[in-house]
Amino acid sequence: MRVVVAEDSGLLRDALTRLLGDYGIEVVAAVGSVPALRTAAAQHRPDAYVLDVRMPPTFTDEGIRAAIELRADDPSVPVLVLSQDVEERYARDLFASGSAGLGYLLKDRVTDGAEFVDSLRRVAAGAAVLDPDVVRQLLVRSRAHEGLTPRELEVLSLMAEGRSNAGIARALVVTEGAVEKHVRRIFQELRLPPSSDENRRVLAVLTWLGLREA
Repeated sequence: MRVVVAEDSGLLRDALTRLLGDYGIEVVAAVGSVPALRTAAAQHRPDAYVLDVRMPPTFTDEGIRAAIELRADDPSVPVLVLSQDVEERYARDLFASGSAGLGYLLKDRVTDGAEFVDSLRRVAAGAAVLDPDVVRQLLVRSRAHEGLTPRELEVLSLMAEGRSNAGIARALVVTEGAVEKHVRRIFQELRLPPSSDENRRVLAVLTWLGLREA
């Protein structure tokens, strides 16, 4: 996988470059500003992007706006956004289109290299990956989950982390068949139209978190 990293902190930028390289992921460019990101995007056309939310000059939402811009140019390009804190508004802005292949993680997750790289690979494969702390905050405001059982909520929470049915089964110590039944019931409860399983999983997560109307 070829990745462009956009992070204003040189220390974290170098750390991300080394970490991804250790896992066999090629960082074709590591930049510290949005203009440099645009140049790298045009030059390298990477397989995925890892972006900081806060970039120069205002250090507010430049990274989110850059991610939205990248997706406008190519709706299929995977983008993983990193944030120092839980920023509900930024998560909502990022997922407003309801597209797959998007991730929103807190920077603390980078300390667990294997888990971070796994999240990036899931985003690159088309999953929607949200940080558990972001999920908890969004849930406070969402009411789309009220018809689901506690077990179905557990399954949906793990889906929000981009996990497959097999991964959910391992986490909950149940059979994959049991997870499949829960997933079907979730689709029915959230009234999701027939489509590919991967797309319905993303729609389920977005609906549950209040990022899409049920």
